[in-house]
Amino acid sequence: MREWWVQVGLLAVPLLAAYLHIPPPQLSPALHSWKSSGKFFTYKGLRIFYQDSVGVVGSPEIVVLLHGFPTSSYDWYKIWEGLTLRFHRVIALDFLGFGFSDKPRPHHYSIFEQASIVEALLRHLGLQNRRINLLSHDYGDIVAQELLYRFKQNRSGRLTIKSLCLSNGGIFPETHRPLLLQKLLKDGGMLSPILTRLMNFFVFSRGLLQYINQRKKFRRRWVGALASVTIPIHFIYGPLDPVNPYPEFLDLYRKTLPRSTVSILDDHISHYPQLEDPMGFLNAYMGFINSF
Repeated sequence: MREWWVQVGLLAVPLLAAYLHIPPPQLSPALHSWKSSGKFFTYKGLRIFYQDSVGVVGSPEIVVLLHGFPTSSYDWYKIWEGLTLRFHRVIALDFLGFGFSDKPRPHHYSIFEQASIVEALLRHLGLQNRRINLLSHDYGDIVAQELLYRFKQNRSGRLTIKSLCLSNGGIFPETHRPLLLQKLLKDGGMLSPILTRLMNFFVFSRGLLQYINQRKKFRRRWVGALASVTIPIHFIYGPLDPVNPYPEFLDLYRKTLPRSTVSILDDHISHYPQLEDPMGFLNAYMGFINSF
């Protein structure tokens, strides 16, 4: 109980500052550069931000990066250059409600819509008929699972997925440990509307967090897709992750998906391995990509 109140207490200062309408900090030069080097496309009247870099000339390989909650495509900046040395196209987007993409409110955010936005982006880029390597993290893992389910159904207009690499995502509801703030925002109650308003700067909203409930509801669909496809699948894991704790998560992953390969990073790597250990993460991913 004491730990719970300590966490709430630590939230009090930034929440109060937001409530008093203190303006948010300006974008850093690095974020300004990231935004200016990207582009926008329109999905059903909503502006979606994306990055699209041309890398190795003559290579047919394309990788699409799917970020986590509550961040953005900028999560990948530390490994971006390394990916361009291996792939011809390196593409990432800010999901609807995240980063530089539009944040409509009220809006029924869903994993299904985010997957459709990824498909729409690749149609926009003329890549809908190309084989795509997916690299995902956290929330992006769930979007990747929905894309994999659609690919498995072999429906026209869906992505053709060549490989999938997941990382530190709560793909199993039973081993996922949401952080305190995620619980408060997701479950509602007296604090939820207050926190949603105060944390708007950080893109938190109750609607966005409904992906946790969606993951429980559609577990069979999404975990089943991982278990039934024959494409190469890999998982890069930071074992100090409090959201997907070791060893419970990894034990269930290996039991459920025995075909998948796994890279476990150093013991001190936590929930954001691509930021905490970019070289280790990149080496693990390249080892996977070069294995087939």
